[in-house]
Amino acid sequence: MPDLPTPKDAAEAALFSECWDAVLSYADLCTAGSAPATQLATEAFTLGIREVRAAGTTDAPGGGRRSPRLPAIPLLLTAVRTTAAAWEAGGRGHDLDPDLRLWLNSDKPARYTGLPLRRPLALRALRDLQEPDATLLWLAEVEALPLPVAARRLGLDPAVVADELAQVRGLFRDRCRRARRDTPMDTECRSYARLLDAVTRSPAADVPADLSRHLATCVECAEAAACLRPQGGGLPAALAGGVIGWGALAYLERRRRAAEARLGAGRPERAGGEGGEPGNGTNRARVLRGGLLVAAVAVSLLALAVSLMPFGSGDDDAAGNSPADSSPVAAPRPSLPSATPSPSATASPSPTRTEPRAGSRAKNSDPEPQGTSTSASTAAGTPAPDRSEPAACTVAYRLDSQWPDGFQATVSVTTTDALDTWRVAWSFPDGQQVRQIWDATVTQSGSRVTASAADYNRSVSAGGTLSFGFLATWQGKNSPPYGFTLNGSACTKTG
Repeated sequence: MPDLPTPKDAAEAALFSECWDAVLSYADLCTAGSAPATQLATEAFTLGIREVRAAGTTDAPGGGRRSPRLPAIPLLLTAVRTTAAAWEAGGRGHDLDPDLRLWLNSDKPARYTGLPLRRPLALRALRDLQEPDATLLWLAEVEALPLPVAARRLGLDPAVVADELAQVRGLFRDRCRRARRDTPMDTECRSYARLLDAVTRSPAADVPADLSRHLATCVECAEAAACLRPQGGGLPAALAGGVIGWGALAYLERRRRAAEARLGAGRPERAGGEGGEPGNGTNRARVLRGGLLVAAVAVSLLALAVSLMPFGSGDDDAAGNSPADSSPVAAPRPSLPSATPSPSATASPSPTRTEPRAGSRAKNSDPEPQGTSTSASTAAGTPAPDRSEPAACTVAYRLDSQWPDGFQATVSVTTTDALDTWRVAWSFPDGQQVRQIWDATVTQSGSRVTASAADYNRSVSAGGTLSFGFLATWQGKNSPPYGFTLNGSACTKTG
C-alpha cells in the first residue's frame, strides 16, 4: 500500500482521491516497471501535497493578489517530473524510461524551470488564471472529464458549466496573448507576430504559406498558435505539453481512455469516488496492472504544437486524434518497448495511433492506455489501404545523421497531381524501426512503413513537394529504404 500523506480533513481526502490516479498514470509512463512507478508516484505525491498545503497557508484572505500557482493535478504532475529528475541526478536513472532520461539530460527541461518569460506559453497562462478557472480548464481539456462530472467536482451548476468553460477558454487565450506580448522574440518571430495574432483571432482564416513554414520550425510560435486558436484540437496538447513536457501526448491518451472506461461498464476499483481511494493499494495495483504496455515517446513542444495544429483541416475539436508524441532532434535513441494489446484495449482501436515500439521491457499490464498503440489496420500485419487517388511522384530520401543504434532521415516527395491528402509508404531492408516522426503520423507493420499527412499539410499543389522527417533504430546494417509509393502509386526514387 502506498505510504501517502494523511489527509487533514474531508476536503483534502477528496483531493487525494481525485489526484492519485493522474499522478500514478504519469509516473507509470516515466518508469521502467510497476514497482518504480508506484514509488515515483508516492514520492511525487508527497512532494506535491506539501506544495499544495504551503500555497494554501499563504493565500490568506485580504492578503492581496495570490501568488500564481497551478491547480492541484498539474502541480502534482510537475512534481512527478521534478522527482524523476532527482532520481536521475541521484543515481536512480535505471528505474526511469530510457527516453525520459534522454529528455532529462537535454536542454529541454530548462524551459520549465528557467526564466519565467521563457517558459511555455500555456504554463504561464494557466498559472495566471484564477485557480477554479484553471482547474475547470484542466479537467475538461486534459483529464477529458465529461462536463457534468467536472461540474460536480467543482461544485458548479451542470446546466451552466458549458458556458463557464467557454468563458474560461476565452480568458486563457487572453492570458496567452498577454504573455506572448511579454515574451522576448527574435527578429523573425517578431515579424510574424501580428500575422499570427490575426490568423488565430479568426476561425475561418487560412494560414499563409510563409507563416506555415515558420510555424514548422519555431517552437515558441507553434506553441502560441496552438494556445491561441479558438477552434481545433490543439488546446489539450498545448496545455499538457506546456505543463509536464515529456510524455504529454501519451498522458493525454491515457486520461481520455480512463475517462471512457469510467463512463462504460465501470472500473473495478471505483468505490465511493471518481477515482477510488488512493490508499486502496490491493485493488489499485490489480487494476493498474492489466492491458497494454506503453511506449512512452519523447515530446518536443515543436512537434506537439505543430502536429496538433488545427490549421488546414479544421476538423475534430478534441485531442483524441492526437498524433504520436514526437521530437525532431538528432540525438541517439535507445531501443524502446513494444506492446501487446489486451482484448479490452483492442475492442475499439483508434485509427490514428502509431505502432508501439519494439524491444519491450517487462511491465505489468494496465487498463489505461500506455501512450500510443497500433492502429487496427496494422494489427493484421498488412499496411492500411490507401484510399486517396494515386499520383505520379518522385521521392528523395536523405540520411541526415546516424549513430550506433539510430539515425535521423528526411523524405521529400514531389507530386505531379494536386492532392487533398497524402500517404507515403516504403519498406526497410534491414529491420529498421521508426520511433518518432514529425510533419506526419506513422504506422509500421514489419518492414513496411506508412506516413500520413498531418492536419496542417494535407493539401499539396500540382508539382509541389511534401516532406517529413523521422528518427529510427537500426542494427547491423542501415541500407536505404525502397518501394516508395504515394497514395498507392509507385514513386521514382532520385538521389
